[in-house]
Amino acid sequence: MKLDVAGVCMLVLVLMTAVLTGTGAGPVPRRHRALPGARGCHIAQYKSLSPGERLAFKNATDAFEESFWLKNHTCRSRPFPRTWDLRQLQVWERPVALEAELNLTLQVLANSSLGDVLDQPLGTLCHIHSVLQACVAAQPTEGPRPRGRLHQWLRRLLEAQEEEPWGCLEASVMFNLFRLLTKDLTCVASGHLCV
Repeated sequence: MKLDVAGVCMLVLVLMTAVLTGTGAGPVPRRHRALPGARGCHIAQYKSLSPGERLAFKNATDAFEESFWLKNHTCRSRPFPRTWDLRQLQVWERPVALEAELNLTLQVLANSSLGDVLDQPLGTLCHIHSVLQACVAAQPTEGPRPRGRLHQWLRRLLEAQEEEPWGCLEASVMFNLFRLLTKDLTCVASGHLCV
């Protein structure tokens, strides 16, 4: 059964809420700062992840790597090429590209066979995705539409979803995960300062 991003995020958030409520724990407040010109956009809180969050992602990628090399996949294309760098985009395009990248990542991880090792990373990614959606929605609907490099990247991600074998798509997403978190997310969270 394949789950959509909204369904996965809702399920993960409900489960996390139940666990946190049961343990008496609550969310740790972080200082919010909206990107310039984006009312309601609080993505700046993700300039860096906590050590616990980074460890959860490392454990997930390590578990995937162990299982991946045993399956002996041969993948030809790269939905996330090495030259992919959000700094090449205009500032308004960066959240759009990151949201598309996160959508694909969430869809793939939600249907992954890794199981429990993905619980915390999925919860973190779902939360980042919901915050990022506010940033993309805060952008004016009138004005520039995706074209040029952004259009190429969005098309590449869409084609990967439709054409890539599942194992190769999962591998691309997992091997891109740290770049998504350390470069792309940091770049969008830094706003105009990302150069």
